[in-house]
Amino acid sequence: MADTNMKQKVARGLFWKILENGGAQGIQFAAAIILARLLSPAEYGVVGIIMIFITIANVFVQNGFSTALVQKKNADETDFSSVCYFELAAALIMYGLLYGAAGPIARFYGIEELKPIVRVLAAVLFPGAVISVQTAYVSRTLEFKGLFLSTLAASAVSGAVSIWMAFRGWGVWAMVGQQMVYYVSLMAVLFVTVSWKPRRLFSMNRIGGMFSFGWKLLCASLLDTIFNNLYGLLIGKIYNEELLGSYNRGEQFPKLIAGNLGAAIQAVLLPAFSARQENMDQVRHMARRAIRISSFAVLPMLLGLFGVADTLVCALLGDKWLVCVPFLRIMCIAYCFWPIHITNLQAINAMGRSDIFLKLEIVKKTLSLLALIIGMNYSVYVMVGLKAFQDFLCTFINGAPNRRLLKYSIFRQWMDVMPPAVLSFVMCAVVMILGSVMAAVSVWIRLLVQIAAGIFVYVFLAWAFKMESFRYLLRLVKERKHS
Repeated sequence: MADTNMKQKVARGLFWKILENGGAQGIQFAAAIILARLLSPAEYGVVGIIMIFITIANVFVQNGFSTALVQKKNADETDFSSVCYFELAAALIMYGLLYGAAGPIARFYGIEELKPIVRVLAAVLFPGAVISVQTAYVSRTLEFKGLFLSTLAASAVSGAVSIWMAFRGWGVWAMVGQQMVYYVSLMAVLFVTVSWKPRRLFSMNRIGGMFSFGWKLLCASLLDTIFNNLYGLLIGKIYNEELLGSYNRGEQFPKLIAGNLGAAIQAVLLPAFSARQENMDQVRHMARRAIRISSFAVLPMLLGLFGVADTLVCALLGDKWLVCVPFLRIMCIAYCFWPIHITNLQAINAMGRSDIFLKLEIVKKTLSLLALIIGMNYSVYVMVGLKAFQDFLCTFINGAPNRRLLKYSIFRQWMDVMPPAVLSFVMCAVVMILGSVMAAVSVWIRLLVQIAAGIFVYVFLAWAFKMESFRYLLRLVKERKHS
């Protein structure tokens, strides 16, 4: 009975988490399309540079302790409130550092406008600190419905504000306003929709206890964040902010797909894995199911996006953004490996092995640095292409520990991924051939035909070959209708 209740809670949690990510990112995506038509790639590049520094600062504020709250078996009000106040203090320190660094950052890139923008945008660290604890509570209690409503509201309000500011001629400040309004409104609405509120409780002993687990995750996350954003830092410096804006826009489309499902899996699986961390067979079964289902859902969307990339960019963003198409296609391939990455890493975290997590990050970042150095000697496209290749190699690195921890080898993982991968490649080929044949047709008609054909081909092949994941999802839908 307990196992059945857990499965139901996980299924409901995954449902609401996917809705939250899909709904919020759908609104943000629509707002981004409108902003892309109103703003230039160079203006996007300016904010892209700043967000790199904000993202790195956020690692020090948010990461490590939030995951420790979810992983800890008996986390209580004192734990949550202590982490909240501790992260707010860390946010104050990081804000002071960014405020002081704003001038040097502007001089380094030769863009004077960066200085005031850094100092304003860095304020999102404060609501971000509170949000990280709120979402940790949501993940632990699986209260994803409240998070869904909050994120949807924050995305709608911030999107409307940014579009209004862009129409009024605020330029790059429209995107700054979007970030500020999103973080503040999300924190405010979460206080209404989620049952946890910070209380007048603080224990440095509790912080110290979680630090032994969290500091390794913080270091691993810092390494990952720096290396992931190193490409943006170097593109903005070596080339220009316009090319950086094109890279960021090209990455946004596949990241929207992979990030949506990936974040849902991550948020739901960590507490589910943690609750069963002493039963290896159950964790292995859940991990295998997660890889199969996420691959079945993510791969066709990413490879379908690869196939319609040029048509989609022309239709949604306009010809001025065609320079982002190569980046978009490369990143589609890179994000195909996310289901394996996320599932393996969450299983390792849930087993309490943050030491292994950190060691994996050190090995992967050494490989990333090598790929980056080689790519810099050629071109920006080679540099980004090698990033996708090293993401593929990292699936073997992330999967290696679980051969021993879960008896789930990387070979078996790839065998679980192969069926949807093969079908997705076939579908992608059909979509690209259609795009070439219909080159003279209206871009919107061509896009709609390609998308419809891609969906039909993939679903038909999944049905014809009786794919296990396809039948499993059909059963879930039928059970939900009859429940």
